[in-house]
Amino acid sequence: MHTKNYLLLLAIVCLYACGSPSTPEEQAETTPPTISTAFADQFVVGAALGVSHINGTDTLGQALVAREYNTITPENMMKWEEINPRPGVFNWADPDAFVAFGEENDMFIVGHALVWHSQLSDYVKEITDPELLLAEMKTHIDAVAGRYKGRIDGWDVVNEALNEDGSLRESHFYKVLGEDYLTEAFKMAAAAAGPETKLYYNDYNMWNADKREGAIRMIEKIRANGGRVDGIGMQAHYSVAGPSIDTIEQSIVAYEKAGLPIMMTELDVTVLPNPWDLVGAEVSQNFENSPYMNPFPDALPDSMQTVLADRYEDLFRLYLKHADNIERITFWGVNDGHSWLNGWPISGRTNYPLLFDRSYQKKPVYDRVLSLNPDGKKSGNYNYQKQANEVN
Repeated sequence: MHTKNYLLLLAIVCLYACGSPSTPEEQAETTPPTISTAFADQFVVGAALGVSHINGTDTLGQALVAREYNTITPENMMKWEEINPRPGVFNWADPDAFVAFGEENDMFIVGHALVWHSQLSDYVKEITDPELLLAEMKTHIDAVAGRYKGRIDGWDVVNEALNEDGSLRESHFYKVLGEDYLTEAFKMAAAAAGPETKLYYNDYNMWNADKREGAIRMIEKIRANGGRVDGIGMQAHYSVAGPSIDTIEQSIVAYEKAGLPIMMTELDVTVLPNPWDLVGAEVSQNFENSPYMNPFPDALPDSMQTVLADRYEDLFRLYLKHADNIERITFWGVNDGHSWLNGWPISGRTNYPLLFDRSYQKKPVYDRVLSLNPDGKKSGNYNYQKQANEVN
């Protein structure tokens, strides 16, 4: 037999003997699940990235994000003082790389944050003329949101504009422009970012009943005045002790009834003591360190690993219960070493608030979360659990 004919016959025999290539569905069944794929039918799941994750400094963190998540948020690089430190001066390199990374990995890209009282450039704080401040706000939003029009999928337009009692925070924008700055910010963002981009209001302690009602009133007024608000970001800076699941759920239900899609943003769970009953996430608060306030400097004990896993399981049960109205979950950081909670509200502490440890390895809480099925119950699928453990 001719050599070419023999080789062709051998290939055909091998094809039928070995079976046809697996289908995409069959391949999916054998691919270890990740946090984003496990909940792909419910919501997108992601993390906040630092500069090190997009400039090649932290390649392990970058690989973790690309593997585990399908949405990203910039931690600091798009805040006003970082991206626009002086009039007409914009630092595009890191934000450009951030957006490119999201596009390369087919992710839902979030911009954070256009208007915020904190981490605001000094030159803006010096503007006391209402017309000039409004013009500078438009210049900033046009430049930043406009640059990424059609590329960034959602923006935190206004961040933390409320006090705990639901009243408006007397920020620099409020003092100079009054509450109209809120509507103007959303109008400007809508024009600059385009109609396909989601626009959010984002704040902490949104489980607080007074603050919740204030947020709903504020957003209804913005909408009535012509501003577009597409959803609300419930910052999820929690502790292992609170707030209670029932309390969080009451606010989720209230936002659902108000017609507000929900993003669970900035999710982390502190395992450390909270000094002096501190409430909130105001970044200007900080305190001296003490051994009592830093009880786990070297490692998190197994007992606390279990407590943390219990807490996250309860949270994800709640999120799955309300998945029809929850669109996104974003962890505030990539791993325990990359978390603002190591320095707030007490500098120098060692915290363990996320799903991955300082060596980028999955903690027990990871498998606990992954074990939940779409109904928020244990899947009971031990092969699924085994596959999850084998990731990496």
